[in-house]
Amino acid sequence: MSSRSSPAREVELMSVHETESGYVSGSGSESSLPEIHFTKPHLAFLNRQLQFLEPQDILRWCITSLPGLFQTTAFGLTGLVTLDMLSKMKLPRPQMVDLIFLDTLHHFSETLALVDRVRSRYPLVNLHIYKPDGVENAAEFAHKHGHRLWETNDELYDWVAKVEPAQRAYRELQVAAVLTGRRRSQGGKRGDLDVIEVDEAGLIKINPLANWSFQQVQNYIHQNEVPYNELLDRDYRSIGDWHSTQPIKAGEDERAGRWKGQQKTECGIHNPRSKFAQYLQEQERKKKEAALQKALDGLEIAS
Repeated sequence: MSSRSSPAREVELMSVHETESGYVSGSGSESSLPEIHFTKPHLAFLNRQLQFLEPQDILRWCITSLPGLFQTTAFGLTGLVTLDMLSKMKLPRPQMVDLIFLDTLHHFSETLALVDRVRSRYPLVNLHIYKPDGVENAAEFAHKHGHRLWETNDELYDWVAKVEPAQRAYRELQVAAVLTGRRRSQGGKRGDLDVIEVDEAGLIKINPLANWSFQQVQNYIHQNEVPYNELLDRDYRSIGDWHSTQPIKAGEDERAGRWKGQQKTECGIHNPRSKFAQYLQEQERKKKEAALQKALDGLEIAS
């Protein structure tokens, strides 16, 4: 954040309502706490410092530095490692990090079974589950949006099943920052991932295990007896919806089983604003073209 009083300051306190001293403190009301904004130089500085820390130290920094912190997870291995690390920090209730799980209604049964096992293993963690708006199961989803929407309109599917529920969760829970399970070793667009990022909407995203390899993650899971998805024992690596996830072959990137045979590598959650904006613009363009063509056809008939 830039300061109005000095170009050297990189952090700006906003929405400060204390009037007596002009300062904000931890004893003030939650509504008076500052929003967090980073300048590009500050963000670059933080990433240079955080990249040398162990994941546990990154997590401690997040807990003490970022209000409105949550963990978004589909209960992949990296997210489970993060959850277990947090559980071992013995945090007091106000500092505990709640989980957000987006139930697309199209997860594997093994994933849903894992959710129950995680709840049993970590009973103190609050889990917030968000589903597509207005539906409770896959049958209702198909009735409302059409059969196999992920094939007929994958952009719209991503929006209604993932992006809109995520935005609703962030709004209702007042989320300012999220812990994700993304790592550089997953390949694709994640190859140059920073530890801390800020998306177009201002949401802070922290990737505490960005530097870890799949082997490091897997070793932690086994050494700490962390519950994990049974599909991982059947050559799955990155696990999403059942209709867009396949096992991988030896030598393939971890995420090679996601949207196999397509150019697609991300579902839109990690760039929701611009992705859906592009979708809406394309839909509007097609609508206008169709209306224009209809008008031209009418002119030809009249002549």
